[in-house]
Amino acid sequence: MAFNIGGLVGLIVFYLITLATGLWASRKSKKETRENPSEVAIVGNRNMNFWVGLFTATATWVGGAYVNGTAEIVYLPSRGLVWVQAPAGFALALLIGGLFFVNPMRSKNYLTMMDPIQEAYGNMMGSLLFIPPLIADVFWFAAVLASLGATMKVILDIQGYLAIIISACTVILYTLLGGLYSVAYTDVIQLVFIMASLWICIPFAMTNFATESISYTVAHNVFQAPWVGKIETQDIGRWLDDFLYLVLGAIPWQTYFQRILSASSTKQARLISYFSGMGCFMLAIPSVLIGAVAASTDWNQTRYGLPTPNDRGESALILPLVLRYLCPTYVSIGGLGAIAAAVMSSGDSALLSASSMFAHNIYRKILRKKATEKDVLWVMRASMVVFGALAAALAFYSHSIYDLWFLGGELVYTLLFPQLCCALFIPHTNTYGSAAGFFFGFLLRLLAGESSLKIPPLICYPGCSLVDGVYVQRFPFKTVTMLVGLLTIISVSYLAAFVFKRNLLPHKWDVCHLIKDDSVFVSLPQREKQMDVQKIENDELMENNSNSAL
Repeated sequence: MAFNIGGLVGLIVFYLITLATGLWASRKSKKETRENPSEVAIVGNRNMNFWVGLFTATATWVGGAYVNGTAEIVYLPSRGLVWVQAPAGFALALLIGGLFFVNPMRSKNYLTMMDPIQEAYGNMMGSLLFIPPLIADVFWFAAVLASLGATMKVILDIQGYLAIIISACTVILYTLLGGLYSVAYTDVIQLVFIMASLWICIPFAMTNFATESISYTVAHNVFQAPWVGKIETQDIGRWLDDFLYLVLGAIPWQTYFQRILSASSTKQARLISYFSGMGCFMLAIPSVLIGAVAASTDWNQTRYGLPTPNDRGESALILPLVLRYLCPTYVSIGGLGAIAAAVMSSGDSALLSASSMFAHNIYRKILRKKATEKDVLWVMRASMVVFGALAAALAFYSHSIYDLWFLGGELVYTLLFPQLCCALFIPHTNTYGSAAGFFFGFLLRLLAGESSLKIPPLICYPGCSLVDGVYVQRFPFKTVTMLVGLLTIISVSYLAAFVFKRNLLPHKWDVCHLIKDDSVFVSLPQREKQMDVQKIENDELMENNSNSAL
């Protein structure tokens, strides 16, 4: 296919509409109270409209990786529909989040998910635990940018780097200017476009002359294995591990908490969480149908020819390939717009998430505790540019970016989820337990190896086997690592409190200041807060003395 000028023009128009919406929303954010501009940027001043909140929460999860990845898994002969876990996993995650996490997070008016962790375990642990979500957010943005670049190359026959640069600049600009307001209102436009564009493509793809009925191929081996797929006995542990990773690992993300913390009430926050889970599940249906169509297509009858996408190693591009070779050109361009919308709806959320935590939890609470609201806002904007540029640069390495993003998500699940649960629900856990859980969990995950990065395991769990020269862990080791980390936090916390309270260890060894000299328990964060208050009082006293002397 030759260079498609009309398609490029249409895509540029869509980008301009998105940018205009973001700029309009940024004007709305400026009309809000100027007393807490960072709070307006991070959580929309906690008065987000219910429907806007619902759309932005749904669009956050329905990203480019979600749309493309669902179609790819359904199409793959070795996987199939039974391995499409994200729709049900995300739906359950948002249900659990609404039931258990909304109330404790909103009751104390937190701004980010790192706030309760810093409050419970101190700034040092907060800075360490900030690393996994930062890595995951940056690689997430890079992954969806790489996905869009590959899609544009297939449909419009243009270089992917143009799509990456244009998309990154657009997202950075409107997110920088309007914060959560710009992200939320552009998500509304993007989600509507995703739903409309993908559903329009379905009838054309299903009625193409080269495609067999998907209801027939669901049980018959026509062009490849049936697209429903199956789970082998030896893969049950791996399937369960991935599913629990999606359910529980989808909760400790700032992109999720940013939405529920921006709602105007706890009731609305819960409803947003519940209904956005339903929306994620429903929006997977078009991608599932497209993957089933691809598995039911005789590619030799299309201009794509043989070998098949799976044989060429292009399964990750199955959605744009279906749009290009099984749909009219104008329809495929609409589908490309849907993918672009999905990319931006996830990219802006990841960008805002990382910059919010850095500006609020690292800069304001650690690096510069006397920073003004304006300082925090400018640091937040600067970090958006830095993280966005880093993600765009990483997007050019698309062959490994998905593996790195998935690994970053695993670190969030295995390291951050138990820390957040302990900080919110288990009283009297302390910095000793948090540090032990972090390092022990990280060590266990490292020793398990990583097949996608060809890192051999030093711990071979039951079912570990060599497949095509790479060791594959079939045991649910990610969930085991998470549970071990959780138990380590609890046990070490209570053990440390016991030995210091009973004077089994000298108080001078109590580097985290669990107790005072009078044996009254004081956590490290409380100690830090006391020191900060004392420092501020001393500074004010010195300033008053100077003024008196003058």
